[in-house]
Amino acid sequence: MKNEFVLAFNEVLEEKQLPREVIMKALESAMVSAYRRAVNASTAQQVEAKVDLDTGKVTIYAEKEVVEAVQDPRTEVNLVDACRVNPSSKIGDMVVVESTPRDFGRVAAQTARQVIQQRIRDAERQAQLSYYEKQIGEIISGLVQAVNAQGLTIGLEMRAEGLMPRKEMIGSERFRVHDRVRALVSEVKDSPRGPQIILSRTHRNFLRRLLENEVPEIYHGIVEIRSIAREPGERAKVAVSATQAGIDPVGACVGIRGVRIQAIVRELHDEKIDVIEWNNDPAVFISKALSPARVVGVYLNEKNASGKTATVVVPEDQLSLAIGRDGQNARLAAKLTNWRIDIKSVPEAASDAFAKIKADAELAQVVQVNEALIERISVLLAKKAENRPLTPEEYDSLAQFVDRVEKRSAGKRQAEKKEIDTRVEDARKQIPAFLFDQNILDSTLPEHVSTILQGAGFLTTGDLVLQAMLNPDSILRLQGIGPRSMQEITRLVETVTAPPSHPPVETEAVPPLTIEKPVEPSLIASEVSQPTGEAILPSEEQTTEPVGEKVSTETVEPTQESETEPGSTEVEEETTFDKIFTLRPELIPTSAPVDDEEEEDSTGKKEKKKGKKKRRSVEVEYDPDRDMTIVHKKHKRGEDWSWDE
Repeated sequence: MKNEFVLAFNEVLEEKQLPREVIMKALESAMVSAYRRAVNASTAQQVEAKVDLDTGKVTIYAEKEVVEAVQDPRTEVNLVDACRVNPSSKIGDMVVVESTPRDFGRVAAQTARQVIQQRIRDAERQAQLSYYEKQIGEIISGLVQAVNAQGLTIGLEMRAEGLMPRKEMIGSERFRVHDRVRALVSEVKDSPRGPQIILSRTHRNFLRRLLENEVPEIYHGIVEIRSIAREPGERAKVAVSATQAGIDPVGACVGIRGVRIQAIVRELHDEKIDVIEWNNDPAVFISKALSPARVVGVYLNEKNASGKTATVVVPEDQLSLAIGRDGQNARLAAKLTNWRIDIKSVPEAASDAFAKIKADAELAQVVQVNEALIERISVLLAKKAENRPLTPEEYDSLAQFVDRVEKRSAGKRQAEKKEIDTRVEDARKQIPAFLFDQNILDSTLPEHVSTILQGAGFLTTGDLVLQAMLNPDSILRLQGIGPRSMQEITRLVETVTAPPSHPPVETEAVPPLTIEKPVEPSLIASEVSQPTGEAILPSEEQTTEPVGEKVSTETVEPTQESETEPGSTEVEEETTFDKIFTLRPELIPTSAPVDDEEEEDSTGKKEKKKGKKKRRSVEVEYDPDRDMTIVHKKHKRGEDWSWDE
């Protein structure tokens, strides 16, 4: 015969529908709480509880200190008892030993009841929350438990309760207690009183799920729902398309004699549902969205100030049908297509087109209208204004005129759009590509300016620079952007779009000359007295004698420098630092300081007179003993020449 404890444990599992581990953990936690309360143990002390499901026995283990003489049995244990658990125990160690109080079963039953109930309740709420969070967007069924002014309270699975506010109910619906309700799980929130499950019957996804349940083609993906527009309880429009050739999406949703769609209509309390075929062409799609009205023409304008606008022209007798009661048909069509729809009758559209032609001479040239056509349209409009009937042929003439004007206007807008796109592309080419990947907060702008721009939609530095180049006034109109901030933005634009200020200087080509032993650059640089001057070639007096190893040399005739005349604009070419080291050692320019002679003019003032630059020759030789190249300079002292090393 099973133990009563085991029977009670299994009963709790079946009633609460919780995992076995959750109940066991709650039970052990309750036993630990009961022990602490029974012996008044500290919360810092480690306490564990083990429950034997076969016998129902509860064993408590507590961590205690090993001492010679026990003074407080709650926290201390003698060495003998500690060695029974751990033979290597010694004085001062901490040992986990059995500490089950006598008659603990009765005490635990009295003190642990509330703890067990609370832990099980918490586990139950957490299981409900996890389950219904996965059900968001799905249809569930429940029984009405209460009806009040705020809405319905519906009993769900796992002993959960759902709430359906009045705004989530179809207006004409009335429910009673114990009625079965199907609804969509729209939101699940955690609260101190348990999970709060919000149900809805007005959400458009409720209609989507009903279609998936009733139409197998939608469930299997053969037919796809593209868009849904719905006014709960009154009317809805659904745009569908087929993913496979040869499938009629509208017929699949409606079913034979409307069986499938009628089941959904009854579920939605006689809500009218229009199923239309989706089309990639916005004009065709808008024309079908306005069904059952017949449409003459649809003209799109994506650059309108109020957004994407479609002008729909319908026959005069179809105008009220296209608009619908209280504008319902046009409103649903606009939601379904995501376009702003402007519905006009043929005479009204013709009158607007005629006024547009009169006001815009450029458009009149584009349309290429003649006087006869203008006069005919004027006569027909005057006839309509007098409430005289028009023949079908005259209506066709007005419709053709409207079609001609609107299409030419669309072509003109397309040309303007192309011009704007070209400007944007040209401006984009001037901006470095990496700026479109750089976060606006990482730019050189002040932090508060970058934060304002980021909030306005400029996420990267490239987007900001592009807008500043095309329309800087739109940035200045932003809240928090003043003249000083605009100066920072302008400075940033000028920095990233300015061309390089110093183009690379091409180095003059030097005849390829060779030398068998290299000369140390430090020695060469020390012999250059004027690094920014013009290179001076050695004179004929230079002679190079081979020492140790043969050095290839070449004698070049010196070029005499002409004196610079006053007022001359001739500028000597600068020799770069890299260019100096490309020259041969034999051709290193060397020059002596210029001797300036002073002369007295007629007024007695001394005036400097530039003399010719004296040249000094150099001789380069290689010393094998010292393993280095030696440069000799030739100086003239008096009438003799001497060499300095």
